[in-house]
Amino acid sequence: MKLATIKNGRRDGQLVVVSRDLSRMISATGIADTMQQALDNWEDISPKLAALYAQLNSQQVAGEAFEQSQCESPLPRAYQWADGSAYVNHVELVRKARNAEMPETFWTDPLMYQGGSDDFIGPRDDIQLPSDEWGIDFEGEVAVVTDDVPMGIDADSALQHIKLIMLVNDVSLRGLIPGELAKGFGFFQSKPASVFSPVAVTPDELGDKWQGGKVHLPLLSEYNGKPFGKPQAGEDMTFHFGQLVAHAAKSRNLGAGAIIGSGTVSNKQGTDHGSAIEHGGVGYSCIAEVRMIETIRDGKPSTPFMKFGDTIKIHMHDDAGQCIFGKIDQKVVAYKG
Repeated sequence: MKLATIKNGRRDGQLVVVSRDLSRMISATGIADTMQQALDNWEDISPKLAALYAQLNSQQVAGEAFEQSQCESPLPRAYQWADGSAYVNHVELVRKARNAEMPETFWTDPLMYQGGSDDFIGPRDDIQLPSDEWGIDFEGEVAVVTDDVPMGIDADSALQHIKLIMLVNDVSLRGLIPGELAKGFGFFQSKPASVFSPVAVTPDELGDKWQGGKVHLPLLSEYNGKPFGKPQAGEDMTFHFGQLVAHAAKSRNLGAGAIIGSGTVSNKQGTDHGSAIEHGGVGYSCIAEVRMIETIRDGKPSTPFMKFGDTIKIHMHDDAGQCIFGKIDQKVVAYKG
């Protein structure tokens, strides 16, 4: 099934069930008012939401028009947002551009940071920032949402706790990252509020495109109206989502509604010489990766980071061309306070 959260003037919005073709929706009031309420009681509530979803798709209930512009992130705030780096090719490029060796453990032990989860940006809302001199970048990713996950769980068992899948724009401020990492204490100011797709879907909604804890479809990015990336999300993913969830739960319980991200989707092919779409490649899911390729190839980067007025769209389609999660569609603007 497909679920979304509509703005209603309250902090956590209103949970709605969305039709498979994203054309209609119906309020889940009476079943669960918010996404978090549904996740807190998923075993009891999800069958009722699924029944409503079936009625909506069969037109047994009419519903009303679904407008993505009215969406909050599916979870407008969350108890946990942890982002991995499952595409080690991306990390390898970062190290190579700096002429630094990559530790072998990166292939066996996932990288992960804990992001801010008290304030997510709506999927059609502007990305507001005080300065565009901080190296503003987008990062196209996939994320999962869990129910309660017990500490010490193994990777295969962790897959059973994944209840929803979303897309992510993990906004990064590249100019602030080096200074923060140099302190040895990780990201904070360099990772502002993230953005999630209008719609979250249950894994069964993806059919055979959800296999082995991976989504086997291209992740599409359009930067300033032009195709920028279409890498396959299921390829070159060193750690599947079960491994990422288990990594996050190694020493702590994860509460229902925990969000775990994949990190920037990145494919290997053609990366030594660039794999831009206009050159016949699959492109990229962030500007930083383009700049890494340029540095490796030319000795220095030439593609600038985002400036005020720039736009980014991130989405994913099924084999029939149907948009699955709705579209992240945003502009970067100056924060005025």
